[in-house]
Amino acid sequence: MPGQSKAKSLPPVAWRYSGNQLKRWRTKANVSREELAAASNYSPDTIKSMEQGVRMPTPRVLDVADGMCQAGGLLSAAQDYLLREKFPARAQDFMEKEREAISRWSYETTLVPGLLQTEPYARALIENRLPPLDEATVEKRIAARIERQALLTGCTPPMAVSFVLYEAVLRSPQVDTEQLHRLLWTFRLRNVVLQVLPFERAISDALVGPMVLLETSDHQRFAFTEGPFVSELSADPEVVSRVSERLSMIRAQALSPAESARFIERMVDQS
Repeated sequence: MPGQSKAKSLPPVAWRYSGNQLKRWRTKANVSREELAAASNYSPDTIKSMEQGVRMPTPRVLDVADGMCQAGGLLSAAQDYLLREKFPARAQDFMEKEREAISRWSYETTLVPGLLQTEPYARALIENRLPPLDEATVEKRIAARIERQALLTGCTPPMAVSFVLYEAVLRSPQVDTEQLHRLLWTFRLRNVVLQVLPFERAISDALVGPMVLLETSDHQRFAFTEGPFVSELSADPEVVSRVSERLSMIRAQALSPAESARFIERMVDQS
């Protein structure tokens, strides 16, 4: 797909669409950027960045613009679609597609997937990131992560989910007995498959990094890859095919679900 490689650098869709509508309404009402900036107590450059989708339009700007442009609540209503800010910006488009998914395959190299994290594990990760987050954002993101776990049990029909965890994930110092029991709990779910890839079974593709493959109800497939600084959600058939092949190879090398359960049980006994 042309331009697909640039998708990873784009701000969230909700920011871009809301900003576009903000500019359209402002222009139609013949309200200058400077006038909106003064009325909402922001600088014109900040308003410009919101209209360009680079910065999330704030509730105050949307409410002020709604009144000045006589939008009848249409601009203020955009606030409901910007609540995804409870997730990091680079993950928001992925979260949207994940909510629509009927199947989800993933492989993790270093961290327990968010859908399987206990609250203490999630807190340890979110509180200790750099640069540090303010307390309100920390609590919002922890709550959002726990809420998101309803995808495993709250969907009708249930989403088919497959997790493969590299052994390094389980050996992390943040993984305590409570977190191991949380992983064992997933073996009770009929829609979830969990496998462990031991160190000795690792292949070269298993060392590349984490990856997720999603399929929506209309059979669109998306591949999500994530690194320390860059994430990419792609619908490019070539990318999707490559991620699918890697996931299939890794799953074939991993322990079976029953063997994986025994592997984790032994870790619990040793802890």
